[in-house]
Amino acid sequence: MYEKSLEALKNSSRFRERKLFDENLIDFASNDYLGLSENKKLLKKAYKKVKKYKNFAPKASLLVNGYHPIHKEFEEKLCRLNGFESGIVAGSGFLANLALFEALPRKGDLLLMDEEFHASGIVASKLTQAKVLTFRHNDYKNAKELMESNSYKNLFIAVEGVYSMGGDLVKKEFFELADEKNAVLVVDEAHSCGVLGENLLGIFEYYGITPKANHIKMGTLGKALGSYGAYILANKETVSFLENRAKSIIYATAPSLFDIALASVNLTYITKKAQKFHDLYLKAIEIAHKETGIKTESLILPIPMKSSKSVLDAQEKLAKEGFVVGAIRPPTVKIPILRVILRLNELENLEKALKIIKNI
Repeated sequence: MYEKSLEALKNSSRFRERKLFDENLIDFASNDYLGLSENKKLLKKAYKKVKKYKNFAPKASLLVNGYHPIHKEFEEKLCRLNGFESGIVAGSGFLANLALFEALPRKGDLLLMDEEFHASGIVASKLTQAKVLTFRHNDYKNAKELMESNSYKNLFIAVEGVYSMGGDLVKKEFFELADEKNAVLVVDEAHSCGVLGENLLGIFEYYGITPKANHIKMGTLGKALGSYGAYILANKETVSFLENRAKSIIYATAPSLFDIALASVNLTYITKKAQKFHDLYLKAIEIAHKETGIKTESLILPIPMKSSKSVLDAQEKLAKEGFVVGAIRPPTVKIPILRVILRLNELENLEKALKIIKNI
């Protein structure tokens, strides 16, 4: 049934499959920006945190009896640190974006989404009754043109703090545009939380923006926070509406207690070590610029390649040298890239890896 399609993918070097990489390879591929997935001391703290309760699994959805003190404590910590009124945890970033875009925009509303927004948001936007339009990547002028040429009841704008493939930051003008047009601004902070800002709180802190009633922040736990899951921060009314209308929250089992506990422990650690991580972040982007000439403000370094085959060949050559990097091909990106993650716990090896890439 799918033979010809699979064969075509193989012929175009776009075939994908799960692969177990040698764990001894130096990792510049994963989104574990701070290296917390390898910190066994924090793992033990999370285990102790869960172990003190009677149950160690949520057992049900958040709205039955799956909501647990571990969930509540983490939500309150996130709100306190980020300056939002209310928050709710979700099982994954995909589920969180599904909740936001399936539930919030309604018939007669307009949802404007960056053309390079996460796939989870694009999929979720197919479920809404609102009108959905995409604007040119990070182009606030194009977004404004679409606003002014369409009628709507309520307006939503969806952007990412740091874009996952290009590593570029959302332009600050989007915050100004949302205020000007009284729009709800949804900021996906999956790749900016734990990376940007002096306290590593993300794009809001980086730009010095105090959250307002029209701001929604979505973040994930599976990247800088070294765990798994997600959260949504917003005003109380919005979070309450999600509790009552978002199907991926209402009908999904509550997030894993251990994953939330681990993220909570890791978040405390990040807060305490923020200055150290921020200094390493500055050092990482300096090394990247020195070795490649590419200026990045995030820890994502995309290196364009000629073809899907060449990017796979480069990945293989790097593996033989002891490194693993991401080989990202269409349709995920328009042009194949080596996606190098400047992981802060591997900076002593970064220069060597980039020199090899330059030679390739």
